[in-house]
Formats: sequence, C-alpha cells, structure tokens
Amino acid sequence: MSKPEPAPPESQIKQLFQEHFHTEATACHALPPSGSNRRYFRLEGGGRTVIGVVNSHVAENNSYFYFTELFRKHQIRVPEVYAISKDRQCYLQQDLGSQSLFDKLMADGYTDEVKNLFSQSLHQLAKLQWIAGSEADFSQCYGLRRFDEKTIMADLLYFKFYFADLQPVVYDRNLLMEELEEVSKELGRQQPPVLMFRDFQSRNILLHEGEVWFIDFQGAMQGPPQYDVASLLWQARAQLPAAWRDELLNHYLQAHKDVGASRVNEVHFRNGYLRMVLLRLLQVLGAYGFRGLLEQKPHFLASIAPALENLHVFLNDYPQQPAYPELRRLLERLSSEEVRSAFQPFQKPENSNLQITVCSFSYKQGLPSDESGHGGGYVFDCRGILNPGRYEAYKRLSGKDQPVIHFLEQQTKMPEFLNHVRALVSVNVEDYLSRGFEHLSIAFGCTGGQHRSVYAATKIAAYLQQQYGLSVQLRHLNEERWVR
Repeated sequence: MSKPEPAPPESQIKQLFQEHFHTEATACHALPPSGSNRRYFRLEGGGRTVIGVVNSHVAENNSYFYFTELFRKHQIRVPEVYAISKDRQCYLQQDLGSQSLFDKLMADGYTDEVKNLFSQSLHQLAKLQWIAGSEADFSQCYGLRRFDEKTIMADLLYFKFYFADLQPVVYDRNLLMEELEEVSKELGRQQPPVLMFRDFQSRNILLHEGEVWFIDFQGAMQGPPQYDVASLLWQARAQLPAAWRDELLNHYLQAHKDVGASRVNEVHFRNGYLRMVLLRLLQVLGAYGFRGLLEQKPHFLASIAPALENLHVFLNDYPQQPAYPELRRLLERLSSEEVRSAFQPFQKPENSNLQITVCSFSYKQGLPSDESGHGGGYVFDCRGILNPGRYEAYKRLSGKDQPVIHFLEQQTKMPEFLNHVRALVSVNVEDYLSRGFEHLSIAFGCTGGQHRSVYAATKIAAYLQQQYGLSVQLRHLNEERWVR
C-alpha cells in the first residue's frame, strides 16, 4: 500500500478561508518560518487580508485561543482570531502587517519614538501580567503551568549542555551542578507570581496603526514579572543602551502602579530583576547554542556574539552577580575577548573578487561542466533525501515553491543534510577569501533536478550571500525540463 500523500498546508488554510468568509482566497503567500513548527500564510480575497496559521500541535493552539480571548477582554492588543478549523489545527487571525518593534529599532536606531514604543510595550505588559493575570486559568497552559524550580533548572541545564559544554572552557562540573541547583531553588521562590509572557522580546511586538501589539504568547505561564522585563530590556540583538534600560525599568514600575496592580516592594523587585536578567541571558545562550551550533541556523549563529557581549556587560556592571564562585568564573571565561571573538562574523577582505556559482542539476543529464577554468568546488548528491516528486501534490511544483519547501523542511532529512553542507562549504569559502581566489562552484544534483536539488541550491546561495556578503550566481540547469 502506498504512503498517503501529505495534505499541503496551503489547501487547508484556503479551505478554512472559503468556509468562513464564503469567498475564495485569490492569493496565499507563505510567510518566513519562525523558530517553531507553525506555518504562517497571508491570504487575500473578497477585499480582506488575513493571516492563516497551520499547526498540528492542538494543545498549543488551544492555549493560544484561550489567552487571546483573555487578553482581548482586558483591551490588551493581540490579533483577533476570526475562525478555527474543526480539528483545531488551522486558524485565521487579524493581519497586523509585518513590522516588529525590533525592525523599527534596526531601521531608525535609538530615537525618542522608538523608546516611547518600548515604554508602551512595558505598560501593556504590566496590564497583561497583573490585570489579565489575576483571573488567568493556568490549567489552560499547554505545557508547563508554572515557572518553578524545575523549569528554571531546565533552562540552566539547557545553557550548560548546549552552550557551555561546547566551548573550549574548563570548569569544575560537580561544583557547577551544585551551584546551579542552588540557583534554581533561589529563583524558584521568587515572588510574586503573575502571568508571565515567557518570550517577551521586540520581535514578538508588532507595530500596527501606531500601537504596539503582542504575538507568540502561546508559552505563557505563571511566573515572576521580572523575567519578562529582563527579556525585553536585555534582548541580545537589540543591544539597548544602559541608560534606556534604567529608564524603561523605572517606567515599568510606574506602569505597574498605574494599572492598579497589587503593591510590590521595589527593592525586592529590583534585586529579583537582576537575577532574572542573568537567567534570561543564560537561557538565550542555550537556545542559540542548540539552534545555531548544533542545527547551524544562520540567524541563531549570528545572535551568539551579541548575546555574549550582553553577558560581558552584565558581569562588569554587576560584579556581585552571580554570587556563586564557580558559575561566576565560568561566565567570565565564556564572555572573555577570546571566546567572544570566535563568534564575530567573518570579515570579507575589501579586495576580494570571489565569485560563487551555485547550481542544481539532474543526474539524468550528467554532471555540470566547470566553465570558470578553476576546476574547484563541490558536488552534493541529494538523492538520499525523500523525493517530493513522488507525490502528485508536488510533482508539478519545484523546490522554489512553498509546499515543496515545507515538505522538505518538515518531513525529510534535508535540514540535517544542509547543516553538514554549510559546515563544509564555509571552510573553502573562508580559505578562498583569505587567499584571494576568484571562483568556487557548488552543485546539487537529484533525479530530476526539480525539487531537492533546487531547494538545496537556493538555500545555500542565500546562506552565502547573508553570511559573507558575496556575489552568488544561482542557476537551475534542468529548469527547461521540469514537469509542469
């Protein structure tokens, strides 16, 4: 019996659009994937534009629906959910555009307008934590319900295993484990518990009609309010000035009073805040280590250097944190100039003339010829990856089309394959740049030169342009023979 064809997510979300709005979606564009398995689409039809989401994790979706309803009840700006499929794996929601607070910061810099948007975000956060949180039903959380000692220890171990242990740094492992257990016990007692956003950073804050709106709050749980504040003010890629962080922390404390929340001891709050800043810095390094060092995802690799710079600044500004000697020594070594410099982006020589040709081809037509005369390069065989062309739904598409992209990323070993390719290719690229070579060819082959090789070639070309700022020529040699 043949394997059933996987249903393309576009067809699922377009069907929901048709059922709810009683009109056809005339356009359905896939949006760039996030760090999760959720797939996002922008759909247009009948004079309206909405965002469609496909996610097979029903429990996560249910948490999102619950918190959306709770937040909107208290006038906290989150996108409205218009329709939910019967199996609760697809939903349509309000389109807020695509500009995040992080995008605004990167485009405009540290302006008064941007600072005011951060202030607005913290005011909305206080309302979310203390007002909506006062009536939150934490049994609706799809995963962990409380940011307790066990959760904190998991974050600390995430940092240890996926970042610290991957660095050439020696430390006393037994003593560190004892100290991490003490840290988790100390922070697990942090009060008062409120509704914690969990990943409150400027990429999860969208700008729409001059207001700040929150997204990606599926992981909300009960926990200390300081963690969310620390997450926003110490976001690695944002690199907020110290004066901004101090001013915005004061604004949050005032916003907490303005929304009528219960009174807190400010000295106790500030002390807890510093501990949560350190915890967030370590949790982020663990995430960047896993997604970047192990999975070789470019965005996370590029985030390690600013994250280490944040840690370096924190340790210099607060010499009493952490108050555990072995942990302190480890963090000082990890944030040293030697380790930080290892994660700085490769600097392309100014006089480099390196040209890179990346192509896809069909083995039925033979190996591509070298037209540069240089003769150096790679040929990668993609035929060990499950072929989307075996399925009718993908047969007339190519590796440039979103359904095929989703299939290769979610249902095959293509991501693992490309991780190895990036590591191999980067060795030659950096060597060729330093030695003044002028050409490198990289070829990907599969049976028909239409799906797997096209996807791989497109991804590697984009990686080289982003990582090294190189001139890359991308060619699909068998395109004229593609099944249409």
